[in-house]
Amino acid sequence: MMPWNDRAGNFSPFKAAVLVGILLPAFYLSWGLLDGSLVSNAPVSPLGARPITELIHRTGDWAIRFLIISLCVSPLRRIAQWPKLINVRRMLGLAAFSYALAHFVLYAIDQKFRIGFIVSEIALRFYLTIGFIALLGLSALAATSTDGMIKRLGGNWNRLHMIVYPIAILGVLHFFIQSKIDVYQATLLAGFLLALFSYRFAHKRGFALTSPLVLIVIAVLAGLGTAAIEFAWYALATNVPPMRVLTANLHFSYTIRPAWWVFAAGIAVAALAFIRSLTKSTAPARNRASRATVARGTPG
Repeated sequence: MMPWNDRAGNFSPFKAAVLVGILLPAFYLSWGLLDGSLVSNAPVSPLGARPITELIHRTGDWAIRFLIISLCVSPLRRIAQWPKLINVRRMLGLAAFSYALAHFVLYAIDQKFRIGFIVSEIALRFYLTIGFIALLGLSALAATSTDGMIKRLGGNWNRLHMIVYPIAILGVLHFFIQSKIDVYQATLLAGFLLALFSYRFAHKRGFALTSPLVLIVIAVLAGLGTAAIEFAWYALATNVPPMRVLTANLHFSYTIRPAWWVFAAGIAVAALAFIRSLTKSTAPARNRASRATVARGTPG
């Protein structure tokens, strides 16, 4: 089945749009590489003086982004009451694996495929160790993502695919360690992952994810948790005064800190749930009015 078709084999504009969105970063990065590093007499590459190194970083960034986006599908499907959203989850998960694999292959290219050296680096450098473990986990999920494997594994399939959450944690931690001082993007992704865990916890505890109030509480807690994660990183892993980073959340003249973006995204989700509840409540009224009109009959 083509990735842009639905399960009935018909063309799906939504799936096609998601596929284009998945491929756009790859096309952009490929263009950046060809524009300056592989074409003779070309200007400096948009990827900088070391395009392969930049490609390694950016493919890794997109891998964790698509992984977290794939994890957003299930809660957003419940909140938006949009069942067909589940049809793109597999595509997004495979995109995360593909970018992660490209991330590793580009690293191997940068090391000139010195297998012994690569193995020793993975064994000795903690951030490479957890990154490689995350890649192995994504490989297992990708290999078992087909309909045939789902049927073959049965109930074990769900248990296996629950490792996506530890994989996401390892991926974000890998991002933090690799980023060192500038952990803005890593903190942002960690905040979104924290929000996703909060949605999952609330759902397991029986809270309705269609309730705007529940979602507002999650947005507040996720925003505060994001600020705490950023504070803890700077306190434990750097020499940057963590209180200066924490108080930067109260100033907007220079930049908006990740905690506010996570909070804003959570409020947007709560607003979506509120709008969805309004449309759902007005639908029965419209149906009753329509039935009443039919019962009275229309003038001939």
